[in-house]
Amino acid sequence: MIRRPPRSTQSRSSAASDVYKRQARYDAAVTTDENRRHWANADGLSADAAASPEVRRLLRNRARYEVANNSYAKGIVLTLANDVIGTGPRLQMLTEAPEVNQRIEREFGRWAKAIGLAEKLRTMRMARATDGEAFAILASNPRLPVPVKLDVRLIEADQVTTPDLSILEPNAIDGIVFDELGNPVEYHVLKVHPGDTRAGAGLGFDYDRLPAESVIHYFRVDRPGQSRGIPDITPALPLFAQLRRYTLAVIAAAETAADFAAVLYSDAPPDSDDEQQPEPMDMIELEQRMATVLPNGWKLGQVQAEQPATTYAEFKKEILNEIARCLNMPFNIAAANSSAYNYASGRMDHQTYFKSIRVEQEHLEDVVLDRILAAWISEAVLVEGLLPQPARTRDAEFPHQWFWDGHEHVDPQKEATA
Repeated sequence: MIRRPPRSTQSRSSAASDVYKRQARYDAAVTTDENRRHWANADGLSADAAASPEVRRLLRNRARYEVANNSYAKGIVLTLANDVIGTGPRLQMLTEAPEVNQRIEREFGRWAKAIGLAEKLRTMRMARATDGEAFAILASNPRLPVPVKLDVRLIEADQVTTPDLSILEPNAIDGIVFDELGNPVEYHVLKVHPGDTRAGAGLGFDYDRLPAESVIHYFRVDRPGQSRGIPDITPALPLFAQLRRYTLAVIAAAETAADFAAVLYSDAPPDSDDEQQPEPMDMIELEQRMATVLPNGWKLGQVQAEQPATTYAEFKKEILNEIARCLNMPFNIAAANSSAYNYASGRMDHQTYFKSIRVEQEHLEDVVLDRILAAWISEAVLVEGLLPQPARTRDAEFPHQWFWDGHEHVDPQKEATA
């Protein structure tokens, strides 16, 4: 038998519950007339639904356009790739056999130089910034001038898609097929880029089904369950557009003021009957270094150019600082201008940037470089006489680590005496 509590207890409990409902609120969860438009685009879509193929296509196209036409955007992306990749990673083997270590390091270095590995890694980093992701196919290239014919062929994100929607697998996400555990098992790669302008090139829907072991997918996962990447500079795209529009407006205003050499004006009433009164909007050509006589009562004035305003430089500084923040890049690197920095502030700003670079290099090692090294060793052990015999055994292990370019100090003398 269930005994009900006294009515007074129920009333107190209900009243307390009502109080908690009224007080347990987040200001950010309240929709008002003032913030309704600001949060109008907020949604509850999944990571893959939010980054749908059409959304990613628009972001890629706009990011590529901005990088191609905005000097700051191009410089930021180039600087980021150069700082992360540098002259390329260097392999150090850590096996117990020095001969094996030296032979693998030497042969892998020759192969990496032959295929331009450092340049391809820089391209992949730039593609992640503008396209959101980069794909590399591990394929054979018989024309390589080294014993191992493995090559790394880069393709754009546009080519990884499934054009034939009628045969999409239930676990497929725009060109990538996953198993039940979320592991990629197959990639669909168009044989021709959909934006190719050659005759009939963009009309083909033929694609290859490549196993996951042959494809490297490099992107940053921002949300759980995310399968495709979006450009790193996505939050900054509207800011790049504002920077360009404001710069063009300032230049246009300054040119407009400079186009008017002088203006005739008079304090006389507009209904004056003076026969010497010039016609409104009439143009008079003046010669250089020559004096002239104006009509009676008229004065000669010059339009003063008020652009660029004193806030123009401050605006560019603030908006570039905001643009670079989504890349963990300090202002002086994004703007290539350290005039307002001293040694201490420059070093402090660089600490966050250098830490971000180390994180990205670790990500590259796990996702890209270790995959490439494993594929290279698998091919190298098949080449007779290329590697020592201990490295060609079935249970051979290849512990290793990667070394990257160091970061140069702003003032080596102060760094040494600090």
